[in-house]
Amino acid sequence: MTKEPEEENYAPKPIWTEAHKICKSLKEGSVSCVELMENIYSRVEFINPKVNAIVNLLSREEALSLAKEADKVPIPDRGPLHGLPVAPKDAVAVKGFPTTLGYKPFADRIEVNDDLLAARLRLAGAIFIGHTNMPEFGLGSNTFNSVFGTTSNPYDLTKSAGGSSGGAAVALATDMLPLADGSDMGGSLRNPASFCNVVGFRPSIGRMPKGLGTAWYGRLSTTGPMAKTVKDTAFLMSIISGEDNTDPLTLTQFRNDFLEAFTPYKILKDRPLKIAVSPSLGDLPVDNQVLNIIKSSAETFKKIGANVTYADPPLEGAMEAFQIQRAVSLRGLGKMLDQSVKQWRDYAKDTTIWNIEKGFDLSIDDMIKAEVIRTNIYLKMSEFFKEFDLLLLPSAQVPPFDLSNEWVKEINGEKLETYIDWMSVCCMISTTGLPAISIPGGFTEDNLPVGIQLVGKPREDIELLKIANLFESETNFYTNKPSIY
Repeated sequence: MTKEPEEENYAPKPIWTEAHKICKSLKEGSVSCVELMENIYSRVEFINPKVNAIVNLLSREEALSLAKEADKVPIPDRGPLHGLPVAPKDAVAVKGFPTTLGYKPFADRIEVNDDLLAARLRLAGAIFIGHTNMPEFGLGSNTFNSVFGTTSNPYDLTKSAGGSSGGAAVALATDMLPLADGSDMGGSLRNPASFCNVVGFRPSIGRMPKGLGTAWYGRLSTTGPMAKTVKDTAFLMSIISGEDNTDPLTLTQFRNDFLEAFTPYKILKDRPLKIAVSPSLGDLPVDNQVLNIIKSSAETFKKIGANVTYADPPLEGAMEAFQIQRAVSLRGLGKMLDQSVKQWRDYAKDTTIWNIEKGFDLSIDDMIKAEVIRTNIYLKMSEFFKEFDLLLLPSAQVPPFDLSNEWVKEINGEKLETYIDWMSVCCMISTTGLPAISIPGGFTEDNLPVGIQLVGKPREDIELLKIANLFESETNFYTNKPSIY
């Protein structure tokens, strides 16, 4: 008698290739919401225990019940995300779910309302199945916390997934979610995108709902979309972006305009694409493997007809201003914790406490100085982008690092003082308020992903997405998937 081969232990293949296409199928009814939910949960149940990317997860039974109800909705009444399972970052309030921010005293807070970002997802027909993991309060580009633990990189489970939107990046890279969202103060969309070979888009300040943080002074943070491809990123942007009447810095833009980015940027002979390449923003320490990928990316742009010049942008004082205004924001967090959590320092990690206390130590002169620096930077960057259409630089100064390290303390033998310094290549760009995107740029010798960061002209978010689409169409690095499944 012939013995039947044992069934292999593997995750079923995703039933989608591009998120915007599965959304179209769900909206038209050619794919059922239950079919997609079954496929996603079969993948989540196999993959998520290995990487710990999705938290606050509904049971399969609860999720399928929601999918069955979605299938009953008449085709004409369906929105652009109808029946799509989503899990916003664990900083986004979703009605009926806890928003923990990765902080143990907040583990049982159940929300009674949606944040505006979640409300837009819900209005578009998405089904909430949980949250994606993040570091405590979103601080630090390594996703771990005392509530849910550590998120691992799917390309090497011993490496960091980046952060703070690390859970979102991993869920995308492993096809546990077709689309995701994140937020970014000093690189929290761009860094995990780089580490996990996905796309993270930091829009212009004011392009997205305000979310957490200050509204006027020292505005550094923004929410933004994440996806496997630039097209899917633009698709999600067409749904979640838009005016926010509670935000004094909000920008006007028709959401559907972002669908223009489905067409890659076209380089014209009489209108060349002019790119500035800054491998280290002047003198930042950058790992040699990252530098090689930046140089290779510059050659790719040359190959497709762009004019490429090595030039550093005028960002004098950017890191000082960033540190001050970040601390101002965290001073507000510290005041909230003083009022709501007894002995809050007993639960917080050391870097959180250090950064909050740095905020309390600031003087009014420090704050004014930071604002003056940022104002001058914006003026100079506006002039810089009269000469160039795009700035190309690293998304992260290092490839994914060992999970045993909380943060990168040394690059190329140069010791770094704070847990933020190794992210300077993103933090300094944040001070400009300009749109920036991390897209897959290549791989190290050990097959670890490395992203490239593209920075666009003031308020030219759509043009930036179109240029990113051009590079992606030429390279297709996003097709190199992790071997975890």
